[in-house]
Amino acid sequence: MNRITRGSGGPPQKGFRLDKRDGKLFGVCAGLANWSGVDALIWRLGFVVCTLLGIGFPILIYLAIALIAD
Repeated sequence: MNRITRGSGGPPQKGFRLDKRDGKLFGVCAGLANWSGVDALIWRLGFVVCTLLGIGFPILIYLAIALIAD
């Protein structure tokens, strides 16, 4: 199984954990993919698009998740 399809197979996990092994920066998007069952690429694209469009504070949210989780 490659990195892109890692979060898309099987049921979602019960608890959220960072996935530093399959993550790109801190493992936040890979952890969200494992937790929700949605592909990590979708999470990454969502953060990038929201950052570029200026919707909310995606960079701050990403960093907060990285610092609070695990």
